[in-house]
Amino acid sequence: MTRFLEFIESQVLLLDGAMGTQIQGANLEVEKDYWGQENCSEILNLSRPDFVLDVHRKYLAAGADALETNTFGGASITLGEFDLSEKTVEINKRACELAHEAIAEFKHDGRPRFVIGAVGPGTKLPSLGHIGYDALEASFVLQAEGLIEGKADAILIETSQDPLQIKAAINGARVAMKKLQVDIPLMAQVT
Repeated sequence: MTRFLEFIESQVLLLDGAMGTQIQGANLEVEKDYWGQENCSEILNLSRPDFVLDVHRKYLAAGADALETNTFGGASITLGEFDLSEKTVEINKRACELAHEAIAEFKHDGRPRFVIGAVGPGTKLPSLGHIGYDALEASFVLQAEGLIEGKADAILIETSQDPLQIKAAINGARVAMKKLQVDIPLMAQVT
C-alpha cells in the first residue's frame, strides 16, 4: 500500500483550492507570462514557476494535505491547441516537481503531504464526436507519463462529464503506469 492510501485510510485528505481561480485572479501578461499562449495556464509551469510555487505555498500555509498540479489542461490534445503538444511530458513533469518543491519547504512541521496529478476533461468529448477514443486515450497516456515521471503520489481525473472521456483518461493512466512500471492510486471525479 502506498503512503497516500495509508493516509486516506485513517484520515480525511484536505486538497488545495482551485489553481485556475488563482491564475485568473492574477495580473499576468499574455506575452511575458504566458509566452503568447493566452489562456494556457499550464505554460506557467515553465514560464512562471515562481508564480505556481507561490500558489502552492499559500494552499499549504492554509492547511492543505495535498496539492493538485497545474495540469488541468495538460493532455497533449489540449496543449496542441496552443502548439505545445510536444511539451506534454515536460509540462506535466515540471508541474509535479513544483508541487514537490513547495511541499519540501513545509517539511519542518512533520506533516505528510502529497502531490496529486490533475487531469482535466480537455476540450474535446468523444461521445459528441469531437475526437476519436484512441486519439484521446493516447493524449492522456502522455500526460500521465509526465505526472508519473514527476513523482505524483496519485492521479485525479477531475470535472469529467463524458463517460468515454473518463474511460480514455483512466485507460491512458493505466497504460502509462504499465509502461513506466509504476502503480499509483487513480481517482476519478464525475461532474
